[in-house]
Amino acid sequence: MSKLIAVVGATGAQGGALVRAILADPSGEFAVRALTRNPDSGAAKDLAAAGAEVVAADLDDEASIRAAFDGAYGAFVVTNYWAPLTADEEAARTRAEMELDQAEIAARAARDAGVQHLVWSTLEDTRLFFGGRDDVPSLDDGRYKVPHFDAKGEADELFTKYGVPTTFLRTTFYFDAFVTAMAPTRNADGTLTITVPMGDQRLSGIATDDIGRSAFAILKRPDLIGQTVSIAGDHLTGHEYAAALAEALGEKVVYYSPTLEEYREYPFPMAVEMANMFQFYAENHHEFTGNRDLANVRELNPALESFETWLNLHKADLLAATK
Repeated sequence: MSKLIAVVGATGAQGGALVRAILADPSGEFAVRALTRNPDSGAAKDLAAAGAEVVAADLDDEASIRAAFDGAYGAFVVTNYWAPLTADEEAARTRAEMELDQAEIAARAARDAGVQHLVWSTLEDTRLFFGGRDDVPSLDDGRYKVPHFDAKGEADELFTKYGVPTTFLRTTFYFDAFVTAMAPTRNADGTLTITVPMGDQRLSGIATDDIGRSAFAILKRPDLIGQTVSIAGDHLTGHEYAAALAEALGEKVVYYSPTLEEYREYPFPMAVEMANMFQFYAENHHEFTGNRDLANVRELNPALESFETWLNLHKADLLAATK
């Protein structure tokens, strides 16, 4: 009988990648239960058609998560800091508080269901690096520096608190952002530009498909329970990202690195938080990239995509994003 893996966020980037990895495994050792708030969505129906068991579950509804974990050997848990929220939901709690609440619900549910191996998608707590520095603005009433990092890092201890056999999977920047929020934009003269306040430091990136493949590889490795596994597919400077994008797109792409102070003043929501994040990436680049040794990641996931490989697979998406 196949071991069942329950996947939270199965219609999202990370969870969807894991569902696809399990379904593509020819061994048949594992089956997958795809958890989604909306099993009637097109994405959920596609997963069902591909062979996944699709069930309704919501990280804000502990009973639904507990039921969805029932009978599962393993589970994958990811929270979505960037989820669209109503005005009432935004007023009720911060997004960081939402992630903490949801992680605790998942941890309790996994404990009560007897899950034998859980993979928690997490990130570093930047407060351990920044401390109380005044040059990095504090957010959420002074509680965090980079809330979407720090809350996940803070939540790590919840899985330990509830005695859940957990592997802590630390991810990084998605290559996929180059076709969405960080797609190259055109200057007044028509030149494509990517804007990242990283100076000459390297930014670790990964294909979301590789998060799913890596999580699946971890779930096959009970010896990794209790361990932190940090992953990336490449470590490139902004100039190197721009050069690779130019090669893929067949036209010039330039890299612009504003100061952090300038970036914090950009007119988009969460500009301060994103600037703090890039400051963490840049100032902590030796440790951050060192923890994501590409040879080790490739040993875990031999199909690991470099940025060049990812670009070759997504050239059509890039072209559409830059028209």
